Amino acid sequence: MLQTIETLVKRLDHPSLSQSNVISWGCPVPSFGDISKAKIATLGLNPSNREFVDSSGTELDGGLRRFHTLRSLGLRRWANAKTKHLSMINDACRGYFAHNPYDLWFKSLDEIISGTKTSFYAASAPACHLDLIPYATLCKWTDLSVRQRSTLLEVAGDTLGLLLRDSPVRLLILNGQTVVGNLERITGASFEKRAVRQWTLPRSTGMGVSGHAYTGRITEIAGIRLKRPVTILGYNHNIQSSFGVTKEVKNSIRSWISRTASEVFHESP
Repeated sequence: MLQTIETLVKRLDHPSLSQSNVISWGCPVPSFGDISKAKIATLGLNPSNREFVDSSGTELDGGLRRFHTLRSLGLRRWANAKTKHLSMINDACRGYFAHNPYDLWFKSLDEIISGTKTSFYAASAPACHLDLIPYATLCKWTDLSVRQRSTLLEVAGDTLGLLLRDSPVRLLILNGQTVVGNLERITGASFEKRAVRQWTLPRSTGMGVSGHAYTGRITEIAGIRLKRPVTILGYNHNIQSSFGVTKEVKNSIRSWISRTASEVFHESP
């Protein structure tokens, strides 16, 4: 992991990142939780700016701090980072859910995977969260320009491959249509898509928003060959932000993930 973190830290000096709204003074976030112990991981787009700042945009500090910054590490620039600094970043990632996690976002996602008998918050059966891009941006992914999003994928799209290659993760759960589409883009894969009636989001008028399940397997990400196939399960609704995601829909997605996870691990050697 330290080697991957070193690579990601060096990329913070990439000139393209400065034009992509990346929080350049915040460290890369390769994982939320200990990926070295997780067989199940959820996947999002990129870390929220709230991992580094409060609602007024002020850098989190003291007991509220979640991840390291240039200031917390006592550095002027990332080029000066040493092994001890990389270890501190790694420790913050591994212990994320024990120290002021962003529960407003993670609790609902943890509920979705709860049927697998794993949890972000359980030391005995840990799951972890990963992002396609390990860098937080000043604004939401959807507010970035098409060019900025493409740049981030070009500069850091291999990160997920580097992480999964050296981890025990066997099952990757994709949170939302945008995550599904971008993972297909960097893997060259085309996941099987199936309409699920029980996942339709109700609307006051019209037929509602259809729900779709995605399944597949990947063996390579952005040119990085994995040591074993990783099973993909995805759904088109973003659990945290899709309007009108009901309790019934969440329960149905959770049951589907639970059933499929049991099959995946029953088949695994």
